[in-house]
Amino acid sequence: MTENNIPRNTGSESNATEVTDTTSSSEPPRCNTLERIIDMTDEMVHLNELVLLHLKQHGGFTTPEAYLAIVQPVLDLLEVEISVRYHPGMTTQEMKLVVQDWIDCEIAEIRKSP
Repeated sequence: MTENNIPRNTGSESNATEVTDTTSSSEPPRCNTLERIIDMTDEMVHLNELVLLHLKQHGGFTTPEAYLAIVQPVLDLLEVEISVRYHPGMTTQEMKLVVQDWIDCEIAEIRKSP
C-alpha cells in the first residue's frame, strides 16, 4: 500500500499524531496510513475485489511494475476520497462507510463499462 498519511498532515513531521490502537475506542486515530485504515475498517477483501476487477479490465499484468501501474492509481483515488470526506471525531464505523461506499461506487462503474 502507500506510506502517505490519511488525512494529510499539514504540520511538520515532528507534530504528526502517532497511530493508536482503536480497539478500545470508537474514534479512529487522527493520522493513519491507507493500509491501517483498510485494516481497521475491515475492507481488505472488498478492496481486493475492486483491484481484481481493475486488473481484469486491463488484461492482467506480467510484472510487479505493471501491477503497480494498474493498482496505484486506485489506491491514490481512495486516499483522496478519505482525505476529502474525513472530519475530526469520525468514528471507525463512519470511516468504514466512507471506504465501503467509495469501493462500491467504483465496482459499479467498472461493471457497467462495456
